[in-house]
Amino acid sequence: MKEPLVLLPGMMCDARLFGPQIAELSCDTAVMVAPVTKGERIEEIASTLLDILPKRFALAGLSMGAVVAMEILRRAPDRVTRIALMDTHPLAETPVIAANREPQIVKVRSGRFTEVIRDEISPSTLASGPYRNEVMNLVTEMAQTLGPEIYIRQARAMQRRKDQQATLRRCRVPALVLCGAHDTLFPVKRHEFMAELIPYAQLRVLEGSGHLPTLEQPDETTAALRDWMEQPYVLR
Repeated sequence: MKEPLVLLPGMMCDARLFGPQIAELSCDTAVMVAPVTKGERIEEIASTLLDILPKRFALAGLSMGAVVAMEILRRAPDRVTRIALMDTHPLAETPVIAANREPQIVKVRSGRFTEVIRDEISPSTLASGPYRNEVMNLVTEMAQTLGPEIYIRQARAMQRRKDQQATLRRCRVPALVLCGAHDTLFPVKRHEFMAELIPYAQLRVLEGSGHLPTLEQPDETTAALRDWMEQPYVLR
């Protein structure tokens, strides 16, 4: 039996972000989706998750979920058997990006949550294609389900995120770095940089996908995750 697979969703997303992967991989792998909603710091979220996760597990995260995954790897490298980082980057927020989150938080607190979500979830972050509107609608539904309080917590956590380059350099387990070719939030160059930091990392760039390859190119994403799960362990 393979080790269990833990999936960490992106900001304002839930298990539906990984719906196609759960459906395909759960036939032969124990799959668990863990929330990244409990805490106002990435470290706090990671610590909370480590209390409930299996003793050892494969770990895959997308966007903010991958940021939490890197912190889990930093804190508990002996528990992570392999890691997949999708549409993310390991750097701390720049002062400009961190500052730009503040007015969004103020808007949410003043009752303008829907307006903020429309700003945050832009079609331009996705590749053009026949299912773009369908993906957008699902992302909006997930955000509305989680609501304003979780938005504020997650925005604060991302505002305060730490640089994880040293964590990635120390990684000694099979690593997948995956992104959409049309991701405007975290471009391909960021993923090439990240893959170069990690010993043994494999880089996969999916054409026809933007920031959410799990939904935009579900079959290709699932195949990449399956290949990664089947890689032999790297000797520590």
